[in-house]
Amino acid sequence: MIHKIKFDHKGLNFRLWTNFVIFALLLMIILWFLQIFFLNTFYQSMKISETERTARTIQNELGSEDFIDTVTNLSITNDMFIHIETFGGTLIFSPHPEERHRPYYAYVPEMREIRRQLLDSGETQISVIIPEPRTDTNILAFATYLSYGSPVNQIILYIFTPLYPVASTIAILRTQLIYVTIISLLLAFAISFYLSKRVTRPIREITISAKSFAEGNYDVSFNGGNFTEITDLANTLDYAASRLEKTETMQKDLMANVSHDLKTPLTMIKSYAEMIRDLSGDNPEKRDAHLNVIIEEADRLNLLVNDILALSRAQSGFLPLTMGAFNVKESLSNLLQSYDLYCEREGYHIVLVCDDDVKVTADQEKIKQVVSNLLNNALKYCGSAKLVIVSARYVNVPESGSKVRFEITDYGVGIPEDEISQIWERYQKASASHVRSASGTGLGLAIVKEILTLHGARFGVDSELGKGSTFWFEL
Repeated sequence: MIHKIKFDHKGLNFRLWTNFVIFALLLMIILWFLQIFFLNTFYQSMKISETERTARTIQNELGSEDFIDTVTNLSITNDMFIHIETFGGTLIFSPHPEERHRPYYAYVPEMREIRRQLLDSGETQISVIIPEPRTDTNILAFATYLSYGSPVNQIILYIFTPLYPVASTIAILRTQLIYVTIISLLLAFAISFYLSKRVTRPIREITISAKSFAEGNYDVSFNGGNFTEITDLANTLDYAASRLEKTETMQKDLMANVSHDLKTPLTMIKSYAEMIRDLSGDNPEKRDAHLNVIIEEADRLNLLVNDILALSRAQSGFLPLTMGAFNVKESLSNLLQSYDLYCEREGYHIVLVCDDDVKVTADQEKIKQVVSNLLNNALKYCGSAKLVIVSARYVNVPESGSKVRFEITDYGVGIPEDEISQIWERYQKASASHVRSASGTGLGLAIVKEILTLHGARFGVDSELGKGSTFWFEL
């Protein structure tokens, strides 16, 4: 069976491969243009620059003891015919006939032409390319003044250098470039294929792992390969997988806990209703007691449903905040009045510590709910001391300025340090707190966390086993 190779034209593998090959091809095209089509122009420009450098060297050596030797050496080394004379025609330097292929008299026509152009131009130097019909080549003729003054004292430097044909050189370069182009493109194909595979392989592996992860396999791991960006992506997906696994576990625990919390009062309501029907319907005292149990369980169901609804709305972002400035002491005093009867009956002591001028800008009712939930939690676990302190005061927070810090402190059993980070989750409790009170729903601290997060408030808890806990937040 013959398998057809399919190319994904939008795939990263194909795009990397083609872009790398196109890049190599563009480099070859640029190299061809520079070496083949512009070689002659480039060669002439370099010869002119070399001639100008030689002229500056001669000008700097003018008047020195080794002047003649320096000029002679430059003439031989650079394959140049150098002639120096005064404006009036007095010879200063010219090669001996046996030292050059063309003696002095052979460049007389060119010298006259370049001298005329130098005088007519008004420039200090001039360079001209003159055709040489006898050899079918070109000559670079250069002239400049070495000194100024009266016309008689002016010294003129003439430099003539042949421009050799580059056609043969271009032919050699063309042959070399054909081999260089073929080798470069083959290497570009091979390297780009290797790099594209090296880049896309970990991405494909991540894709396969992500599909498995989407099907609910949270034990899958993401491998990032050898690239920092892909490794960061893999680490992020690993973190997301662990968080989603934890979220699913919490969701299952929530359903189990809610089902249990709903089942218990419903069972009790049904049982006591049947007792009233079958046993205590004619006994007012028993009937009232059974009815009170039904009412308490119904209240507990109502509280649980309200807490679930509040937590759901807060976590989904549908819990609106009505922001406004209010007096903290006045608000807390009104809240604590509702606990007076409870404290008298159970023997608890709640102490409020707050100055009269403390004010904050927040949703007053939501903050009262936060304090109420934290206060209920403190009363539940304050131990035999039965003392809870509620305080609010101004504090200076670095980089944030002045804040109002709320603290609810109890002197009960405390919370183990390794469990503090978990108590803000739904249905989480510290092991030192024993069994959750029947009057609670297990959602109070989770609701506190969501409300304070909506306010952008800092919050936390400081606790020590056997000495109590202080829940705090800042507005």
